[in-house]
This record gives sequence, C-alpha cells and structure tokens, in this order.
Amino acid sequence: MGENEAGSPNTSLQSKKMAYQKVNADLRTSGHSQYLDNDDIQATALDLEWDMEKELEEPGFDQFQQDNAETQNLGQSETLDLHLDSIQPATSPKGRFQRLQEETDYVTHYPRSTPKSNHCNVCYLLKTICTATILFIFGILIGYYAHTNCPSDATPSRSNDPQFYQDILKTIKAEDIKKSFRNLLQLYKSEDDMEISKKIKTHWTALGLEDTQLMNYSVLLDFPGPSPGTITVSSTGQCFYPDGQPCREEARKGHSQDLLSSYAAYSAKGTLQGDVIDVSYGTADDFKRITKLKNTANQIALLKLGKLPLLYKLSLLEKAGFGGALLYTDPCDIPKSEDLSSETFMVTLNPGGDPSTPGYPSLDGSFKQSRPNLTSLLVQPISASFAQKLIGLPKLRMDNDACSPLKLPYNEKRTVHLQIQTETTFKTVTNVVGYLKGLTSPDRYIIVGSNHHAGYSYNGQDWASSTAIITAFIRALMLRVKKGWRPERTIVFCSWGGTTWGNIGSYEWGEDFARILQKNAVAYISLHSPVRGNTSLHPVASPSLQQLVLEKIKFNCSRRAQCPAVNVSAIQIQGDADYFINHLGIPTVQFAYEDLKALEGPSFLSEAIFPKHATKIEEVDPSFNLHEAVTKVSAEHLRTTQR
Repeated sequence: MGENEAGSPNTSLQSKKMAYQKVNADLRTSGHSQYLDNDDIQATALDLEWDMEKELEEPGFDQFQQDNAETQNLGQSETLDLHLDSIQPATSPKGRFQRLQEETDYVTHYPRSTPKSNHCNVCYLLKTICTATILFIFGILIGYYAHTNCPSDATPSRSNDPQFYQDILKTIKAEDIKKSFRNLLQLYKSEDDMEISKKIKTHWTALGLEDTQLMNYSVLLDFPGPSPGTITVSSTGQCFYPDGQPCREEARKGHSQDLLSSYAAYSAKGTLQGDVIDVSYGTADDFKRITKLKNTANQIALLKLGKLPLLYKLSLLEKAGFGGALLYTDPCDIPKSEDLSSETFMVTLNPGGDPSTPGYPSLDGSFKQSRPNLTSLLVQPISASFAQKLIGLPKLRMDNDACSPLKLPYNEKRTVHLQIQTETTFKTVTNVVGYLKGLTSPDRYIIVGSNHHAGYSYNGQDWASSTAIITAFIRALMLRVKKGWRPERTIVFCSWGGTTWGNIGSYEWGEDFARILQKNAVAYISLHSPVRGNTSLHPVASPSLQQLVLEKIKFNCSRRAQCPAVNVSAIQIQGDADYFINHLGIPTVQFAYEDLKALEGPSFLSEAIFPKHATKIEEVDPSFNLHEAVTKVSAEHLRTTQR
C-alpha cells in the first residue's frame, strides 16, 4: 500500500512527460520538419519541455486539473488528450504568454491580476482632449483681443479708399513743386554728385521719410577731353568744331562748355580720315542700298538720330565696315518751337550700368574690366547747321511751309578728317534711396524713381523737374503717415545718379538687389523727364498696367488736345526704368507731358541730350500745373498698385 502511494507521484510525473513528449513528437511530424533536423532547434525543443515541466509544477496547475475534473469525464482518454492539447507548449519562446492570448478558458481558470493599461490609456486620452480644448479656446480669445485692440489695423484698409487718396492728392500743390524746383536749381553750379545727393537725402529725411540711405558705386565714366572734337574738310583744309564754328581760339573760348558737351561717351578715340557716306536714319534697308553701291570700309557715316535705337544703328555700321559716324538731328524731326539747328548735344554709347562690371554690381572688391570704349567706331555728334555745311546746302529748304529733310547728293564726295579726344576715369555715382515701410505686406515693393544732377552741365533743369516731383510725392504721403496712416506695401523712393552716362545708378542698384526685386517688386513708377512739352499727357506702360493707366488718365488729359493712346512698348520707356522693365521684368509706368509734334515725329530723338534745351522748364510750364498733374496721376496710380 505504501509502495503504491509512493509510486503514485512518479506515475503522475511519468504520464505528464509522456504527454509532452507526444506533443513534441507531433510538432516534429508537422510542416516544420525541415528545420527540426538542426541540433540547435532540437536543443531548443528540450528547453521548452523543461520549462513546461516546471510550469506544470506551479501551484495553480493542480487546481486547474481538479476544476476540469469536476466537469469532465476523467475516464475518457480522448477528453484527457483534448485537455493536454489545450495546454501544450507554444512553439514560440514567448511560452505561456502566447497561450494566454489563444486560450480564453485558461485565463479564466488561472488566477491573475487585471492589467491596468486600458484604464491608463483612457485617462491619458481624456487629459489630451481637455488640454487641446483649453488651448484652442485660449488661442481664440488671444486672437480676438489682439485684433480688436490693434489701433492701426483699420488704417491700411483705407489705402484703397478713393476719397482717402483724394485727400492726399489735395496736399500736392504746384506752388510747392515750383519752390522745390528753384531750390534745387541753386545746387546746379555744384559739380560734385555727392553734394547734390547729400542735400536730397537731408531734404527727404526732414520730410519724415524713414531709413534714407546714400548708396555709392565706383564706376567707369567717360568725360570730354581737354579740347573738343574736330572735323577737317580735306578738300579745303578748313577745321570745324562740332557746332560748325571754325577751329579758332576765340570760338573755343566763347563756346567752351557747349563744345565740350558735344561728344559721344565711350566712343573710340583717335583720328580717322574717310569719305562721308549719307546713310539717312540707318535702317536695315538703308544699309542694304548703300552697301550695294559703295565701298563702306573705314568710311565715315552721316547718320540721323531717330526711328531706331542708336546702339542698334551703330552695330549695323560696324557690321558694314564703317570706321566712324557723324550724328545729327534733322530739323524736320524737331518741333518748330524748338530751334536746335545750331545746338550741339551729347549721346552715350553705354547700353546701361557700369561698363567695367557688365552684368554684376560695382561693389567694393568687384573685378573691374578695362573698357575705355564700347565701340570700334569714332562717333561725333554735330549740329544740324554743320551737317548742312557738309551737305553743301546754303540754307535749310522750306517749300510751302513743308520741311525738306537734309540729304547728301549721291554723286558728291566729301572727305573729312575726324579727331576725337575723351577721358575715361573711375568716379563715384550716388543713389539716394528712402523707404516708407508697408503695414500688411512690407516685403512687397513699389519703386518710384527719379534722377538727380550728374554735374558737368548735362540736363540742366530736367533733373530738377524730376526731383521736385518726387519730393512733392514724398511730402504728401508723409503728411498722412504722421497722422497714423501706412501704405499696405512698402514704397521705395529712389533718386538715381549717373543717368546721363547710361542709367548707371539704377543699373547698379538693380543688379545689387536683383534677386529680391525679381521676387518682391510689384511695380516701377518712372518720373524721368516728366515735362518735355505742354500739349498732351503721354503715358507709357507695360501691358499688364495698360488698363489701369487708361482708367486713371481720363481726368488729367489736357484741355487743348486729346490724350493719345497708351504706348505699351517696353522699349519706348526711356531713362532709369530700363533695367527694371527689360532685365527684371517689373511692370512699369511713366507719365510725361509732351508736344504732339514730338510724338508724331521719329522716336528715340530723346537719346540726344541738349544741355541748353533742358533749361526751358519754366517756359514750358510757368505755373507748374503740368508738374502738379504728373505728380497727382502718378500718386493715383500708386493707389492701384497697393491692391
């Protein structure tokens, strides 16, 4: 009896081992047989058997068997095998944790504490939702009070209010522009561009314009030489200055400054002898006709200004083999009110910017190229009266009040000796730049550009007219700024230097900030040469601004003439707007008063800079009402660009 009792536990353990060995055998006969041949896997299986034996010896297992015995028939071997299969060890090293997931009955019979993870997750989710709700409500409250308490938020919304801008326009007075114009003329005697720039900066700062700066660039300029150019007729040996006066010391002293002002900046220097060939306006058809009839190699062309850009004509001359050119304006192309037949003029052969730094800004440390001339041609401007002498006409022919253009007879030959002296040197060109910062879009820029005196008697009063208008512009806006108003977009006021030599100041500044301007500049409003006549307001605009311009100029048309159609040709915009529209693609608009006769004549005559002609601003607009009109229509257009 004692033996039986002693052997009973051994028998029980033996049956358990046999059961697990049976399970192990079943696993070996399953689809994993190809992996069970490995010794490591067999060792792992033995370890799992050993772990399960220890698990079966745990206190709760006997109770598990007894509970099952109460509800199941222990005498049936199939039922016992079923229970053994339900607790067979998992093939995964996770052991009983995997079995707990697979057998729900085992979990219910095996006492274990309830996990707390679900309860924690619910609490954490509730806390997150509550926190997000509180922060959202708090953010709405902050935004609401910040919006209602901002004192200037309602101010920029008035930028598009027509009545508000009418109040600004009322502060623009012709008397103020005239006074500013005369004050600027007092600076005309100064030959220092820096001094003029400093005075303009001081004036703008006094008006309240913020962040006004002087921006300097060291650039290559071409000036007249110690003596004017000369033209000697070979057949007679007579020497003439560009205005047609004989080469005498008395004539030189009496017209010294005017004679020196008659030159082509950046022309080739030296002497050349050749036949004069009349090429008229220098169109492609003119050159085809001339080159078929005459040998043009190293000859001197007699060329009229107008119809086409001068630089394009000179490129055709170089291609045809010419060695030089005499430039003049035909009297038939100039209004009768302007007697310029005996006047000399200046032209520039610079397409734009500092010739020593083409395509990049002339900053400190920039590489400077040596370019004393920008063409292989010797170019000399002459007066119309001297061109008449070369042609051989006794006087300008007028038939029944109709003008006969100058033309050299085809069979006549003129041989001349041309001598040109100019001096190229580095000088500092200064721009005055002031900012009126926008409130809602401070990183969007509207540029308003004028030009200031460059010294050396060029554009005597023209620059003062341009600067007086932009100063009136600033004064009107700053009066509103002092009352709390701000534009929506930043307005950049610029007075460019070096315009006479090829818009150098505007080119250098544009190249300096090209990336920013291409991305953020909205429009350019040009005030270059705002009053050239007194019969008609002539707008020039980019195609994208054409409709806006048409809407704004209706009330400003001159009473004496109809307003002409808006010119949408970008290349027609002369002056400092060139770089912004043709290189950066910024929409540009320009308003200027012109004579209808000048508008009907050939274009590009403005490339000739007459020093004396520019001194008649007060004769053209004695009351400065035209200046006031240009200022107001430009300011009105500024409102449309604020949208």
